[in-house]
Amino acid sequence: MSTSVTAPPAKSASPLRTPRKKHTPGKPKRSLLLTGLMALMVVYTVAPLIWLVINSTKTQAGLGASNGLWFAHDFALWDNISTTFTYHDGIFVRWLLNTLLYVVLGAGGATLLAVLGGYALAKFDFPGKRGIFAVVIGAVAVPGTALAVPTFLMFSKMGLTDTPWAVIIPSLVSPFGLYLMWVFAAEAIPTELLEAARMDGANEVRTFFQVALPLLAPGIVTVLLFTTVATWNNYFLPLIMLKDPNWYPLTLGLSAWNSQAETIGGDVIFNLVITGSLLTIIPLIAAFLFLQKYWQSGLAAGSVKE
Repeated sequence: MSTSVTAPPAKSASPLRTPRKKHTPGKPKRSLLLTGLMALMVVYTVAPLIWLVINSTKTQAGLGASNGLWFAHDFALWDNISTTFTYHDGIFVRWLLNTLLYVVLGAGGATLLAVLGGYALAKFDFPGKRGIFAVVIGAVAVPGTALAVPTFLMFSKMGLTDTPWAVIIPSLVSPFGLYLMWVFAAEAIPTELLEAARMDGANEVRTFFQVALPLLAPGIVTVLLFTTVATWNNYFLPLIMLKDPNWYPLTLGLSAWNSQAETIGGDVIFNLVITGSLLTIIPLIAAFLFLQKYWQSGLAAGSVKE
């Protein structure tokens, strides 16, 4: 007598159940919320730039007679650019040169000090290092406007107000740049590489310039971009330090042109203010586009550890 064993019936797949899509690491999930937020950020960022480009093509009369987000009948971009450079004996060119001076000496010097200080703090041990770290973090948290009045009083005692040094010297101090180079140097420069260079007979200066400095290039570009933007857009410090229009940067000079409409008998030159603002941001856009790959690698360095 044989017994037959019957297999249990197979479960039939429910027609209403859809297979779950597996998430692959190479294809991240799309989020409608994040996409919407990014679209709003793009509009918030690009809309003022579009408005600036459109209105820089209008005359003073065309600014009030047309829609702000569309072109007027008269295209006056080249005339506005020419008038901007020649108005008031070419004072705009003087402001542009002043801004370049403040950026080269102020932002360049701040980057140099941040590189030297960040490398020393990252790769050397000395007494008081923890205290310096606390001071740097505290300085990052203090806004620049809170130090403007004490800085003015100090420079006034030294007789440096209304001189370019009153803008250049405070710009040399960049706590955020120092902290950024500190963190970057600690991750980007292997200590074993420095020790190997010292064992080969290289002194500290040669080790820094030939071994450490090439590895710090992405971080240097990143700090240089941050300090350049901060110095280029600096408004409050020159406002309280400078009285002579010949030493104004572009931010303060354009503000003075804009204020002419509020004075009795002053020229209303909003078209030149808008055109000058457009010319002011072009060097910053060019710098970001030219140094974008170094900037991105500088921000990402040290984020992944082996």
